Amino acid sequence: MQRATPQEFSRVLSSMCTEPHPDARAAAERFLATNPGDPGTYETIADIEHEVVAQLGEMVSLPEPAGYVTSGGSEANIQALRIARNRADTDEPNVVAPTSAHFSFHKAAGMLGLELRTAPLDDEYRANTTAMVELADEDTVAVVGVAGTTEHGRVDPIPEIAAIAEEVGALCHIDAAWGGFHLPFTDHEWDFADAPIDTMTIDPHKLGRAVVPAGGLLARSDELLDALAVETPYLESRSQATLTGTRSGAGVASARAALDALWPGGYRDQAERGQANADWLAAALEDRGCSVVDPELPLVAAEVPEKTFEALREMDWRISRTGNGALRVVCMPHVTRETLQAFVDDLDRQE
Repeated sequence: MQRATPQEFSRVLSSMCTEPHPDARAAAERFLATNPGDPGTYETIADIEHEVVAQLGEMVSLPEPAGYVTSGGSEANIQALRIARNRADTDEPNVVAPTSAHFSFHKAAGMLGLELRTAPLDDEYRANTTAMVELADEDTVAVVGVAGTTEHGRVDPIPEIAAIAEEVGALCHIDAAWGGFHLPFTDHEWDFADAPIDTMTIDPHKLGRAVVPAGGLLARSDELLDALAVETPYLESRSQATLTGTRSGAGVASARAALDALWPGGYRDQAERGQANADWLAAALEDRGCSVVDPELPLVAAEVPEKTFEALREMDWRISRTGNGALRVVCMPHVTRETLQAFVDDLDRQE
């Protein structure tokens, strides 16, 4: 049987995952067969997970974080809403989020019996907080903001969103799955130091350069995480707050290795390079007559003709569209200036 090979990253422009750091890859292999879901047996990887949570807390200005390494942003978002639902005292729980919220919130609402109320965006593709205020009420259990939207790379007004949650007594959850490793090197107000946030999603397997899967859920206190706990009578640890139970230690160990190798200087260099590449591509597309959304983070959205988009796909460029059909390019660490120049050259050939 012919040996299969994975997609090469050299022409991948649409993914929010990237090539792992070499140290992360090596660490993942060493801890592949361990299970942080059974910390009484696999003590080393359990200790490493605590260290990862502490390091992530440092990144987001949370001195004593609770949390764990999830399978990804979807699990973290689901778990955050599960915390909110389990703590609430209402028979008709609802969640208020912008329409730019990740599709995992729709999954969570269906799984948890929540009404998901979505507010429109403003003219800059950020959450319209006036609309969110109108949607929130005494049955709202969580108010959601996004720090790095998946379609346009926007950062919602997080302090305003946290204030809405506080006003109605709801949990404030911020989805920084992609943006969380870029935003520490910007002037945005988005983390626990900037607003009374309760929970946050932040994924090492995206801009953090860990292997997949390695997501992250952070909570302001252990008390919040306790809302997820279930008894585990046959394990040495007597309760568990995670969703998946058995988990490979590969993601945990790789996250620790990537953080050790790159925080903070390596991530700062990466953020500056990614933003510079996004700004360059945006300018190149504008020069060619495309309508471009100014890249707030290293993600470019631009309108190109359907025929051009399909031609680029046929040339094996891995690109995607936003919900309104615009070209979407994510300037991840594997995306070099040379790659973008080759992409623009192929775009020019379609004229």
